[in-house]
Amino acid sequence: MAIPVGPRLGYTRSMRKITALSALGLTLVSALSFGCVRGPDVQAPALGLRRVVIYRNGVAYFERAGLVETDQVTFRVRKEKVGDFLATLAVMEKGGSSVRSASFPVDFDKDASDDADEEPVDPRYEILLKPPIAAKKDAKDKDKLEKVTLTLDGLQHDLLVGYVAETPVWRPSYRLVIDDAKAGAATAKTADMQVWGIVQNQSGENWKGVTLSLVAGAPIAFQATLDIPVIPLRPTVSDQGEVFASVPTGETSLSQVAPAPPPAPPVWAATPGFAPAADAAPMEEEADESGYARMDKKAAPAKSRGPANKLAEYSRATGSGAAPKPVMRSEMSKLEQPYGVMPSAPRNVNALAAVAMEGGTTRYDIPFPVDIPDKSATMVLLLAKKVPAEASFLFSPDGGVPESSSHPFRVARFTNDTKGLLERGPIAVFANGAFLGQGLVEPLPPGATATVPFALERSLAIDTSRDDHSEGARVAKIEAGELEIERDYVTLTKYTIKNGDDTEAKVLVKHARQNGFRLVGAPTGTEDNVGTSSALVPIDVGKRATAVLTVDERRGSRQRIDWLSPLADEAVKAYIADARSDKAQVAELAKAWPVRTKLLAAMDESRKLEVELRQLERQVDQHKTGLKSVEKNKSSEADELRKTLTERLTKALARMNEINPRLVTLGLTITESQIRFRDLVTSVKVTAPPPPEPGK
Repeated sequence: MAIPVGPRLGYTRSMRKITALSALGLTLVSALSFGCVRGPDVQAPALGLRRVVIYRNGVAYFERAGLVETDQVTFRVRKEKVGDFLATLAVMEKGGSSVRSASFPVDFDKDASDDADEEPVDPRYEILLKPPIAAKKDAKDKDKLEKVTLTLDGLQHDLLVGYVAETPVWRPSYRLVIDDAKAGAATAKTADMQVWGIVQNQSGENWKGVTLSLVAGAPIAFQATLDIPVIPLRPTVSDQGEVFASVPTGETSLSQVAPAPPPAPPVWAATPGFAPAADAAPMEEEADESGYARMDKKAAPAKSRGPANKLAEYSRATGSGAAPKPVMRSEMSKLEQPYGVMPSAPRNVNALAAVAMEGGTTRYDIPFPVDIPDKSATMVLLLAKKVPAEASFLFSPDGGVPESSSHPFRVARFTNDTKGLLERGPIAVFANGAFLGQGLVEPLPPGATATVPFALERSLAIDTSRDDHSEGARVAKIEAGELEIERDYVTLTKYTIKNGDDTEAKVLVKHARQNGFRLVGAPTGTEDNVGTSSALVPIDVGKRATAVLTVDERRGSRQRIDWLSPLADEAVKAYIADARSDKAQVAELAKAWPVRTKLLAAMDESRKLEVELRQLERQVDQHKTGLKSVEKNKSSEADELRKTLTERLTKALARMNEINPRLVTLGLTITESQIRFRDLVTSVKVTAPPPPEPGK
């Protein structure tokens, strides 16, 4: 059954009694309380339950306290809980502890120990292998209470006993009321956030007037079996004299300085929240005939006298001077709301939980005693404050939502500017007097920003395409005359966003980051989230307009190349021009590069001349063959052909006579330049080149 929160969420007379159980809490009585009563897991008649600290890993820390004048304190602990009880039992006493021992019975099954070497039975089939009577006996033994006795010296003691036991995890629930956006206002907005904690009592006893703390963390906790006797196997040793087979290794313990006395517990200020209204009456509690606390009549909200009054209440609660104006898009803008429906702010901020950081975890301390009957749940308000927030859109394709591959989600974005961690839990989003939807908040550290989807927006359509290629060249390493460069493998992902609405839209594209790639030229406001391997890239889309967002990712890959290649020229020139490069190495490369230029020019000319020489050689052969074929022909046409072939042969031979000496000269130049260039680059050593500049 959903329990409405706040005076504006309508509820029946029976619900009204439930909401009045405490000033800031809701108690839900489970149907289990009407079934078979099993009894408490831990009983200690001499020590009353004073404090409960609940964690997020299925355990809770319990404290019991009281004045004891006997020589023994007896606990009755359920058999399955004895191991945890003994492993975490802590006894504290004002004036120094005088506890002498803690004793408990032990059930040791000799037959079971004899069968310890047998192959264990799969627990899924264990019940099938046991006789029905044995199965009933196991269930009965599970609920059996064992007696644990603390032996004292018989004097008066002010004891405080703490221990850990299994308990359902506490669960958070969030409310976020986004403020109205005003025309011409800055993009930064705020929202009213409420954090509720749901606690379930399944301990078998009523928690009455206990100090309750909820810890947003999960310390390491495991099931202990200290109550089960363990006799390990020992080797059999015969008497063979006093000779040691090896030298035993000793253990050294350093001296420890006596620990300093613990500091006084801090006084935690109440968490900042809403300021109490000037006309708010203080809350008073008294017990009715059922034993539950109820609010005094002075604290009851005034009865509404119509929609006009409710609009005024909304204006006072949100700080706006006018009634809420709908700014919903598409079909959401058509929701008809007779008046604002919003969770209300608490009148007394001192009743909110105090937030403390302890050992790297966040603890919420409830400032008033709490009553939680057995087999019931209580919902307490932990925080209520304004946080930076806004409504936006998020394109994040999800396999569970097929249309999300082409349409973005509507999202609420808010920043956790509280002092502690916000645990994973559901969130309800409200704005402009309407319920917008529900989402899920992942664990949110202080200062982090959550982006919570709560609906799909079909007035925005998005198409995605991708292109892969390689580009660029940078010096990666120069050593022993060898050159390694780094090239970028580039992935360009293009998002085409079409807005079919009359309202401008700010869209956050959740781009899946590739491992080892870096973002290049990302727009201002991009959030590169390393832990989730994704980036939130913003883009503004005008009304009835189309916008294109290109996400550039690059990853460097190394390769060894020849000094004379074009990529080597690009990489070395970039290294020389980079102000971050090693000046000495830049000077050496600057000397070598003109030699390289001269070498390349000579090699290029030599290649062209060699090609021309081969062509001339073929022409000479062809001309000689032609002359031989017309050698005995005395016709006028043959005479004309012989004359033409002779002129061509003479010209080709003359050009060959020019090329051959030039090739010899170029060969000498190439050899000299190669030797000189190799000597110059051998002295260059670059092992730590500057990284790519940000955004490139």
